[in-house]
Amino acid sequence: MLHTLIHDFLHLFFPHICAGCGSDGISPDAVLCIQCLSQLPVTNFHLHAGNQVEKIFWGRIPVTHASSFCYFAKGSLIQRLLHELKYKGNKEIGHFMGRMMGETLKQSNRFNEIDALIPLPLFMARQRRRGYNQATVLCEGISAAMNIPVMEEVVIRSIRTETQTHKNRLERWQNMEGRFHLVTPEAIKNKHVLLVDDVITTGATLEACGQALLSAQGLRLSIVSLAYTLK
Repeated sequence: MLHTLIHDFLHLFFPHICAGCGSDGISPDAVLCIQCLSQLPVTNFHLHAGNQVEKIFWGRIPVTHASSFCYFAKGSLIQRLLHELKYKGNKEIGHFMGRMMGETLKQSNRFNEIDALIPLPLFMARQRRRGYNQATVLCEGISAAMNIPVMEEVVIRSIRTETQTHKNRLERWQNMEGRFHLVTPEAIKNKHVLLVDDVITTGATLEACGQALLSAQGLRLSIVSLAYTLK
């Protein structure tokens, strides 16, 4: 009875709302309401070899496995969540979605031999302005679900790049070529690492970072993102 009264009092003055739709019909430890959870456009790519994300990297870099948790479309729930994560400082969304990604990957034996999670690095000045790297936040959630360590400073983005938004596939690759540098190759020698990003469109940024990582001896590379952009 007392717990209920306290909860009702706190909810009155500090309402906890769904990050997707703004509804207040949500438990204190949740980020999304049941309705929004049911609307997530889940891909199930993790269950299928040769999925659309893996095909992006065929003939470009040797990727062991690849997946994206949800489809991305303009005006969608996923776009709203990513905007909150990247530009509104809502890291709680990133941790929550990362845990969901991790629980999903655990359903497939294709990702059960990962030794370390590597977030796609931001250019340092951009990360300082934002205060965090959204890919690192997703990794922290995945790590909590899968009990796999996060390795943040293995690879760096040493040169600032122009936005990729209005570039085609070739222009995106040219914009990213040579922008990543592996700084601690011994730390990932002979390991199977999972490179993590928020959204995959053409894969040019992940390809460039993946090439840097693959210069480490005996490395196996897999890739996962929160969202995959529908063409």
